[in-house]
Amino acid sequence: MKVNRLVSIIMILLDKKRISAQELAEMFEVSLRTIYRDIDAINLAGIPIRSTSGVGGGFEIMENYKMDRKVFSTADLSALLMGLSSLSDVMRGDELVNALAKVKSFIPADNAKDIELKANQLSIDLSPWMGNRNIQADIETIKIALQKNQLLCFEYADNHGNKTVRTVEPYQLVLKNSHWYFQGYCLIRNDYRLFKLTRISNLQLQQEYFTPREYQKPQLDITDMMTTMQTTIKIRIHQSVMDGVLEYCPLEDFTPDGDEHYIVNFPFIENDYYYNNLFSFGDKCECLGPPHVRAEMKRKAQAIAALYEK
Repeated sequence: MKVNRLVSIIMILLDKKRISAQELAEMFEVSLRTIYRDIDAINLAGIPIRSTSGVGGGFEIMENYKMDRKVFSTADLSALLMGLSSLSDVMRGDELVNALAKVKSFIPADNAKDIELKANQLSIDLSPWMGNRNIQADIETIKIALQKNQLLCFEYADNHGNKTVRTVEPYQLVLKNSHWYFQGYCLIRNDYRLFKLTRISNLQLQQEYFTPREYQKPQLDITDMMTTMQTTIKIRIHQSVMDGVLEYCPLEDFTPDGDEHYIVNFPFIENDYYYNNLFSFGDKCECLGPPHVRAEMKRKAQAIAALYEK
């Protein structure tokens, strides 16, 4: 079943008072059976269509449902389509297809090409190039638990790989910096926790339901805290890793050093995460200072080398 055909049928029904199944079948070059299935799908999407038999009969959208499509401007419709289309890349489900169909039903025929062009001017693809293929299935399980207030049970690994079994009341799915999390009340810790989906295994939807408690949203914006902790170090990089370094600092912090290198003022926090970021650039990056950070990079590099000398 093609979404484009469903949208087109909705637009036709909005423009015409009534149209027969035979006319629709001939228009889209499909069978009558396919048209009847399409009409059922549109009804399931929440757009009420009724049929009348006899001479002059056919399908029509119930009159009291019809709305003035001028409620949404071209910019409004473009923004809605842009957001829903991007979200459908990372969260699948009939509800998104139905939402897209409903939004598209408000597009006037004479503005359809213009709105489609504007909606396609920005593409947001939040899915990773590669990664854990089980995450999508876990997302769908969590969505069901959220909708029905069902408990979730799973194994959760901490930073050191230690696993604990958790039973959790789910409250929110979170996509942060291309990583999926969900916020819930952990019945083991008796407190709210933010769980990273890549650390979850054996996720099971329980048959036990819960009454939602007063919800506390997770603290996701730590910009102020990070700013107070950050210092600036100097690194020398090869131009081949420039794109990666630009993820952390603006181009204004780059100073050319010869034909193929740059000196960069790099934001840094003295913890394993940031040291590992520097090591991710391999031999294309050298820490120039301050001396104690350079010395720690050397110590860590020697420890890595020692692993391969055994």
